[in-house]
Amino acid sequence: MNLPSFERVVCLTEEPTEILYLLGESERIVGISAYTVRPPAARETKPVVSAFIDGSVAKITALQPDLVIGFSDIQAQLASDLISVGLNVVIFNQRSLQEILGVVLAIGRLVGAGDKAADLVSDLARRMDEATTRNTTLRRRPRVYFEEWPDPMISAIRWVSELITLAGGEDVFASKALGKLAKDRFVNSAEVCAADPEVMLASWCGKPFDEDSVRARDGWSDVAALRAGRLHEIEPSIILQPGPACILAGLPELTRCIRAE
Repeated sequence: MNLPSFERVVCLTEEPTEILYLLGESERIVGISAYTVRPPAARETKPVVSAFIDGSVAKITALQPDLVIGFSDIQAQLASDLISVGLNVVIFNQRSLQEILGVVLAIGRLVGAGDKAADLVSDLARRMDEATTRNTTLRRRPRVYFEEWPDPMISAIRWVSELITLAGGEDVFASKALGKLAKDRFVNSAEVCAADPEVMLASWCGKPFDEDSVRARDGWSDVAALRAGRLHEIEPSIILQPGPACILAGLPELTRCIRAE
C-alpha cells in the first residue's frame, strides 16, 4: 500500500530545505526562508516567504502548502498564525546531534522518503563515529571557547558543543550548552578569562566576526587563544543550522581549526 505523504512543503528555516534536497525531494518545496544558503540552488528556484522569527502568512497561504516545517520556540507565534488559518505546521526544537538525526528521519517519513532518510542518517552517524575514533589518538584536547554572539556574549549551543568534542576540543562552557534558551548560555569576560581557552571560535549569527574588538576586551590580552593567535571565524551557515550541514561541513571545519597544530 502506498502511504500518503505531503506534496507541497514550505520550509521556514534552512535545515528542512537542505534535508529535502539531500533526500532528492526538492520538488516538494514551494517556499523557503530568506536565510537559506544551502543548497545555493534553492535561492535560485524557490520563493522566499519568511525570515526567521516572522513570515508572510499571506504569501505562505497563497502557495497552498499541505505542510509547513519550522524550527525553534522562537517561531511559536508564526506557527500559531499559520495554524489559525488552517495549515498543517510541524515545529522541531532539536538541540543535540542525536535530535538532528531524528529530525532527518522524521522529515523523510513525512514526505514518504523514509528509506532515503535512513541512509542519510547512517552516513551522518558514520562521520560522527569516525571523528570519535580519530580522537582516541589524541594526547590532549585544547580548551575551546565558541562565541555565537558578542553582546551579550553567548557561548555554544548544545549541538555545537558536541561537535567541538567530536573535533577534538574541550568546550570550556559545555555545561551551559545544555540550557534550552540563549540566556542560559550568556557568559562574561571574567568567566572566559578564567577558563583561559586555547582556541576561540566565533560564528556571529548575522554579522562578520570583528577580531580587533575581541582583542580590545578588558583582560583578554592574557587569554591563551589570543596570545597564540588562535582565533577562527566559522561561517554561520555551516555550524548554526541544526541540520546536516553542521556535520557535513561544520565538523570538518571545526576539526581543522581545533587541531591546526
